Amino acid sequence: MSDVKEYICEKAQRLDTFLALQITQTRSQIAQLIKQEAVSVDGKLVARPGVKLKLGQKVKVIFPKPQIDEVNHNLLDEVSWAKDVEILFEDEDVLVINKPSGVTVHPAPSVNEPTLVDWLKFKGIRLSTISGEERHGIVHRLDKGTSGAMVIAKNNESHQFLSEQLQDKSMGRYYLAIIAPPLKDDITTIESNIGRSSANRLKMASGLEHGKAAKTVFKQLLLSNDEKMQLIACKLFTGRTHQIRVHLESLHRHIIGEHLYAQSPKMEKSERILLHAYLIYFIHPRTKELLSFRAEYDEKMKKFIEKKFDMEKINEVIQTQYITNSFTANI
Repeated sequence: MSDVKEYICEKAQRLDTFLALQITQTRSQIAQLIKQEAVSVDGKLVARPGVKLKLGQKVKVIFPKPQIDEVNHNLLDEVSWAKDVEILFEDEDVLVINKPSGVTVHPAPSVNEPTLVDWLKFKGIRLSTISGEERHGIVHRLDKGTSGAMVIAKNNESHQFLSEQLQDKSMGRYYLAIIAPPLKDDITTIESNIGRSSANRLKMASGLEHGKAAKTVFKQLLLSNDEKMQLIACKLFTGRTHQIRVHLESLHRHIIGEHLYAQSPKMEKSERILLHAYLIYFIHPRTKELLSFRAEYDEKMKKFIEKKFDMEKINEVIQTQYITNSFTANI
């Protein structure tokens, strides 16, 4: 059964602006709902996001029911990662997983392989549809190559509550990355707008006037045995596309295993990009309890670290308390 919500307009404004505030989603996501004939005003379906609302008008939204893609449903039987997704926590409202590297989150015309959303449907996990058909339950994203902790909303109320936490920063993430060359300072803060690169449309660029505000803080954790690489922790204060990689590139640093932003052919090679969402914390939408989870990195990243770093020291610096305290003390 579809989820239906009704809202009363309290001042004259555009429909997409009004709904974006009510359900904490972008105008493009609102446009998707309108395109799916899921939005009506005073009982009449609307076709345009720019419809002007009047005081007292009633807006109804029918959030679409998830549809299983049978092709990708069948393909999931053939991909190894589908059997190995680690569930860190699950209840009736949220799901926290450790996303494998190499898995795309959202279906798209250019994606010809099973996605994380397909896996969620395949598992029969109830999902929020607040963002439209292509983004079931996905509150925040991870790039295809990036592994680690993700929280997924299982109903619209949880989705809205978690999305608001992204905005007010009560939800947070800490990443681990292996970079070259090492950072000079123990703590490095980058606040620089990020937008689409005009030179390469596949890339994002830092320092663009037309870009969106972005802030990342980097913390040194440990030098590699040959001192050419460094394990670092990264804390995001915004969630822009490729944010960690772009801000590192602005410092002339790059993540091992990265290809799009890599510069030096002499850099160490890796089977995957060595970027991992290690820790995540958020307030539970129903209990209002502060929860935190740690997602262990995979065997490929583990083997690289074991080969290049002092493991006794690694085990000290990747402790949850060590990382969180490092940022708290320096930010």
